[in-house]
Amino acid sequence: MTALPVSAVRVTVPASTANLGSGFDALGMALSLYDKVSVQVVDGAAGTAEVSVEGQGAAALPADERHLVVRVIHKALAELGFPAPALRLHCQNAIPHARGLGSSAAAIVAGVAAAFGLAGFDLRDKENADRALQMAAVREGHADNAAASLLGGFVVAWQDSGRFQAVRMDPHPDVSPIVLVPQEESSTHTTRGLLPERVPHADAAFAAGRAALAVHAVTSDPALLLAATDDRLHQDYRESAWPETIALVRRLRSAGVAAAVSGAGPTVLAFPPGGELPADIAPNGFDELRLPVDRAGVRVEPQA
Repeated sequence: MTALPVSAVRVTVPASTANLGSGFDALGMALSLYDKVSVQVVDGAAGTAEVSVEGQGAAALPADERHLVVRVIHKALAELGFPAPALRLHCQNAIPHARGLGSSAAAIVAGVAAAFGLAGFDLRDKENADRALQMAAVREGHADNAAASLLGGFVVAWQDSGRFQAVRMDPHPDVSPIVLVPQEESSTHTTRGLLPERVPHADAAFAAGRAALAVHAVTSDPALLLAATDDRLHQDYRESAWPETIALVRRLRSAGVAAAVSGAGPTVLAFPPGGELPADIAPNGFDELRLPVDRAGVRVEPQA
């Protein structure tokens, strides 16, 4: 192992929304809400870290090497052939935790990107980006959120013979996401446990058609988003976990607004025609955020 060529980096990583209704575990989109992490190699015992956090999760997250971003940095550096240094991190978190906006994927991508930056590897190189995606998606268990945060834009993700892959596309300029974020949190592990092992063939065929339509709608014809975001695979099965979320999705769709649960919920993702939600349709307890599509993905800047 050799010493790191870069001693400090700043990482900016976008939030993400996954599934988009019909594309369960396959479709993702990066959103303009960002966590920022400053990472500095310091003198100290190998593998240790000092972490300060402001914003989301500040009172709950570990302040040492147990922090997720630190653990990912050290593991990624080992895979890249570098030792685990002592680190100092400062995290500015804007992505709500456990709300279906990819906070854990963003933290994992931030850690992987920081490791690549410290190792002197440019993520704009496709080979490096592909390797980074593997590291992040393996940790997540699926690639939709991780690929969106890493690559930006709109992604289709899949797994082939144990290897995670993703294709990035540019959304149509008229795709204007709005998210409705409740105060309550949700666990991906818990909500996945509500899904059946098997679904009717008709529902599977419906999902395949609508997911394919979603790719066309997002990239070429947003007028088709209402049909494209319809789902029979996962949302209704999870209704017991967040009934108010599902009720809001149904109200929006009845009003002609393309809407779906964002990721594992309980946030609602909407694509209103003309960029405006119907008046008084969101209940109390949901914060409305306009989050344009992030088209750049994770950014890594070396620091002096």
